[in-house]
Amino acid sequence: MEKAKKENLWHYNSNLTAFANTNRKNMTKAEACIWKFLLSSKQMMGYSFRRQRPILNFIADFMCKDLMLIIEIDGLTHQWETVAEKDILREKILSEIGFTIIRFSDEEVLTDLENVNRSICFYIEEFEKSHPL
Repeated sequence: MEKAKKENLWHYNSNLTAFANTNRKNMTKAEACIWKFLLSSKQMMGYSFRRQRPILNFIADFMCKDLMLIIEIDGLTHQWETVAEKDILREKILSEIGFTIIRFSDEEVLTDLENVNRSICFYIEEFEKSHPL
């Protein structure tokens, strides 16, 4: 499959727009927390993130085009074996089109947001070193 890029709108799937909008209106507590305190309004080192972004046949919790980064927040349902298997396949497909996926649990976001922030900042610093302007 072709790499995600501006010309193909990062594989935006307009068929999932309504579902993504519903998800945006019904974010989990952890998703709302990371959005409000870290990712909205270019708070994360000046980068713009989209929430509940349809990509291929998936909806990414948070996506930054400039960083080719997807951030996923995993709740309790992600501990089930079948869900975990689907997450692995999803991550493989999204990686193949050029995205890096970082996962955090609900608990990490809600109890240790400072470390979540550090982890994302570290990724961005490494990305910027390997992709100079």
